Amino acid sequence: MSISYLFPDDTVLFGQNIPPEIDLLLQQAVKAYDNTEESERLLWQAQQMKPEQLEVYIALYKFYFYKYRLDEARRVAELSLAMCAKVGGFDADWTHLTIDSANWSNPEGAERVYLYTLKALSFIRLRQLRFADADQVLTKLQELDPLDQVGSSVLRDVASSFEEEVND
Repeated sequence: MSISYLFPDDTVLFGQNIPPEIDLLLQQAVKAYDNTEESERLLWQAQQMKPEQLEVYIALYKFYFYKYRLDEARRVAELSLAMCAKVGGFDADWTHLTIDSANWSNPEGAERVYLYTLKALSFIRLRQLRFADADQVLTKLQELDPLDQVGSSVLRDVASSFEEEVND
């Protein structure tokens, strides 16, 4: 499952197997990005139409993150974790998960979106200067993804540098 890629014609690939009506709303939201209210409305409309379409949650939390609406980004990331767990059939509470809770190496499933969302949640907490919270999420992410398939080690390095910079 790819997260998003921009093509020369300004269309964005949010993933595979996205129903055309959802993809249309996501494309419209991208084009309306400068109109925050309209873009936000389109994203939530997509979520309401197909609540189990995990890519919509990714678009939503990225939207809020880039708008620097971090509390809303965190809230949507948490909604994403819950929906990933529902779709994937595992516990939504990341603190209860272990390496054996799901097939975390599945590159196409809800498990991978869950891992990417944990990474996003850690980054959101980092931007909120909640370093201990970000570290807890990263530690769990590294436990669930010991091969670092979603790149949490890079974020850990960023977190360390950022924390040092803020504390100096």
